[in-house]
Amino acid sequence: MQNNTVYVFDTTLRDGEQSPGASMNMQEKRRLARQLDALGVDVIEAGFPASSTGDFEAVQEIAQVIENAQVAGLARASTADIDRAWEAIKDARRPRIHTFLATSDIHMEYKLAMSREQVLAQVAEAVGRASTYTQNVEFSAEDASRSDWSFLTQVVQAAVDAGATTINIPDTVGYTQPEEYAALIRHLKDTVQGIEDVVLSVHCHNDLGLATANTLAAVQAGARQVEVTLNGIGERAGNAALEEVVMALEVRKDLHGLETNVVKDQIYPTCRLLSLIIGQAIPAYKAVIGGNAFAHEAGIHQHGMLQNKQTYEIMTPESIGRPPSEMVLGKHSGRHACQRRLEELGYRLDREQLDHVVEAVKTLADKKKQIFVEDLEALVLEEVYRIPDKYKLLYLSSLSGNMAIPTATLKMSVDDENVQVAEFGVGPVDSVFNAICRIVGKNPSLQKFSVTAITGGTDAQGEVTVKIQEGEQTAIGRGADPDIIVASAKAYINALNRLAKKEEDTICARI
Repeated sequence: MQNNTVYVFDTTLRDGEQSPGASMNMQEKRRLARQLDALGVDVIEAGFPASSTGDFEAVQEIAQVIENAQVAGLARASTADIDRAWEAIKDARRPRIHTFLATSDIHMEYKLAMSREQVLAQVAEAVGRASTYTQNVEFSAEDASRSDWSFLTQVVQAAVDAGATTINIPDTVGYTQPEEYAALIRHLKDTVQGIEDVVLSVHCHNDLGLATANTLAAVQAGARQVEVTLNGIGERAGNAALEEVVMALEVRKDLHGLETNVVKDQIYPTCRLLSLIIGQAIPAYKAVIGGNAFAHEAGIHQHGMLQNKQTYEIMTPESIGRPPSEMVLGKHSGRHACQRRLEELGYRLDREQLDHVVEAVKTLADKKKQIFVEDLEALVLEEVYRIPDKYKLLYLSSLSGNMAIPTATLKMSVDDENVQVAEFGVGPVDSVFNAICRIVGKNPSLQKFSVTAITGGTDAQGEVTVKIQEGEQTAIGRGADPDIIVASAKAYINALNRLAKKEEDTICARI
């Protein structure tokens, strides 16, 4: 199936969420899925329904709310997994079952303990089962890039014969090289009967930093679906980044002659939304969307930019939806101004949610001179898209300095009961965290603590991200506030709320 459109299959909610610290709750997944739909991706892989009750419910919820994109559920090549995936996605407007089985010798021997003949039979059976539910079936040959080409050809042929309409050839461990990967795609196109009637897909990991290069090489060789994630998140070193692949095809349309259905000016808002949700900052030097991607400091570069921006910019910030930081709102701004600016950023809030954000804007405007786009996004995450509160911060006073013992006095609500304590620490953040732990009766270990400024200026909001661990459970929390100590408290409490929600879900699953 050869045409000039490359279909974008986004797996941020499935493969991306498997990366450490990238877990999301139901509300966050739903919000991100809707934004992915607005971004114009062709397929949203919503999750792995058989992996847990929570994942099943998230996939089911997303399947019901997505209006344009196909919604895929991942399933191992087993009847139980495939049945479970269909149950989760059956209400989608355009459902897809994505089933997979490993095909490399090392995986078959050490992970599956299966012979080649058994793998061939199971692939045919699994794809056939999925085809009884829908004609939109994708099969992935896990670790295809390390598989014997002759055997891989047999597997792909079995999947095509059984009814697969998309065949995915993953570089599961980021092992292959661009020329080698392109040759593999050409080999399959030349040897598999009926391959012209299916979409060839690629899914590349970034272990050697070649995920985007390998993806583009495969596209040049004839692949027409790319499996990608926002910001390149994913297991180990991550996946091919959606923004890199899409903009490479766009900027070098002269070379590739291909296009995607992605709405380019929604790229940055979508990547920024993911960053805010998972509490992981976009690295400054990240291609396309990083803070320095459009920064020019060298004198000769600045001179060239003043003469003609194309001297050093191969794309514009506006082309990916990245507006310059500017004051957009203040304490005199009304609901309509807030609503319009939020809609420009891709947010669709109901009246109650909008009221919360408007009040937060006015409160913040009393504390700082200018409110920027990034401030507004942070407020939305704080006021709307957050985990339901078991613990709430009501009041915080912190004392510190080189002539004082760091002390924190906190008042919190725990299950709607107010509790107030004072605690000491080696520093202001330590004293705040000690006080919170005393109130909630928990003492998780702090695995990560980071602070970034949301915007420039001495009155900028600070964005704090923490990762905590208690037993086998970990949780990421984030908080934003003009006061770094308050932001730290918000982040720690947010992580504790997430931890409490995980414990609650575990208990419910056992019941």
